[in-house]
Amino acid sequence: MAPTIPQALLWILGYLLTMLLYTIINIVVCRRRFPRQSQWLSLFAMLLCCGGYLALLARSGCLPPLSFPSLPGLLAALFTAPALYLLCDCGIDPLLEKRFPRSEASYAQAAARLASQPVSGFFQAVLLSPVMEELLMRGLLLPALSPLFGPLAALLLSSLLFALLHFNWVQTLSALSCGLALGLLSLLSGSLFCCVLAHLGYNLLSFLLLLRKYQKGA
Repeated sequence: MAPTIPQALLWILGYLLTMLLYTIINIVVCRRRFPRQSQWLSLFAMLLCCGGYLALLARSGCLPPLSFPSLPGLLAALFTAPALYLLCDCGIDPLLEKRFPRSEASYAQAAARLASQPVSGFFQAVLLSPVMEELLMRGLLLPALSPLFGPLAALLLSSLLFALLHFNWVQTLSALSCGLALGLLSLLSGSLFCCVLAHLGYNLLSFLLLLRKYQKGA
């Protein structure tokens, strides 16, 4: 049974609060009091908070299934990851960086923090975010919107919200493009696993090249 729209939005809000909680723990406790161990303590806090959130989601019966895809769906997911990297990181983002310098500075600071703590940054950007975001946006919100608005309008609305939740103008258009591509992948393949795999692959490419960039600048 598909979740209702209020249920999906409440779970998305709950995840935002979860991210806020482990970010505060990282800044206030881990970095200030235990700077040498901050990377591992931050990772532990992140996994603990998100694990608790997923346990609540599963207990409520709203946790979407990650069914294994068909071979065409799997191939589509593997193609989508590099395609998104070329479209967003190599095409859209460089154009917007010049138009929104403040947003670019904020994004660069966040990227530098991830690169400075590669272990926790890898878990957050490459593993945790794709899984959590796909469970919520394509696993809960898209199915909740589809019965009322139809699949195409639901795809657009869920992608818009996905873009806005990145809270950065430089990332907004890229996030919208990602949301549309991943949502379309979900509708065509019928598998949330495809969306997670494509999102994970895209973030992995971005993260590896981000590390390379900051290591060269060091």
